[in-house]
Amino acid sequence: MGSRHLSRSIAMQSLYEWDFNSVSDKELEIILQNNIKEFGSNVDDDSFIKKLVFGVLEKKETIDPIIEKCAPEWPLSQITIIDRNVLRLGIFELMFGSYEEAPPKVAINEAIELAKAFGGESSGRFVNGVLGTVYREMGEPMKEDTTETGKKRREEASGIEEGKDVKKTKVTEKEEMKKEDKEIKTEDVDKKTEKEIKKEKSTKIKKEKD
Repeated sequence: MGSRHLSRSIAMQSLYEWDFNSVSDKELEIILQNNIKEFGSNVDDDSFIKKLVFGVLEKKETIDPIIEKCAPEWPLSQITIIDRNVLRLGIFELMFGSYEEAPPKVAINEAIELAKAFGGESSGRFVNGVLGTVYREMGEPMKEDTTETGKKRREEASGIEEGKDVKKTKVTEKEEMKKEDKEIKTEDVDKKTEKEIKKEKSTKIKKEKD
C-alpha cells in the first residue's frame, strides 16, 4: 500500500471513529494520534493525514450540504458512516486540496478505493457517482490541461499512456476493414462459384435433352 493511500485510510478511520462515537473535535485529535501510532508505522510524514482530517473538520459545514445536493435521494444521516466520511475526504481533496499533490481524478479514484475497501458492496459505485457529480459541478478542472504536466497527471490517474488507446482503436479499425474486404471478396467468389455451378447444371441438362 502506497504511503498516500495509507494516509488516506488512517484519516478515514479516524473520521469514522469520531463520527460513529459522536465525540468532540478535541477527542478527534486523540483518536487521530492513536491511529497514526497504531497503523502509521510505514508513513514517513503524518502531516498529510492531519491536513486531511483537520481540513475536513474545518470545511465540514461547506462539504456536507454539497453531499446532500449531489445525493438528493440520500439524506446525510441515512448515508453509511463509512461512505459519508469517504465522501467528505474526497470532496475536501477535490475542492480544497492541492492539485500538485492529488489531481482531481486521483482524488476521486482514491476515494473509490477507500469505499471499496471499507464500505459495502455498492459503496464504490455510490462514491463514484457523487464525486463525479461534484467534479462536473466544479467545471471539471484540469480536464482540458494540455501541458506536459497535465498530460503526466492524467496518465498517472488513468494508469495508461495518452494516445495509446487511440492508436489501438485505429489499428483495430484497420483490421476490421481488412476483414470486411476479405469477407466481401469471399462473398464475390461464392457468388461466382454459384453462377458457374448453375451454368454447368444448365449445360448438362441441355446435353441430356439432346
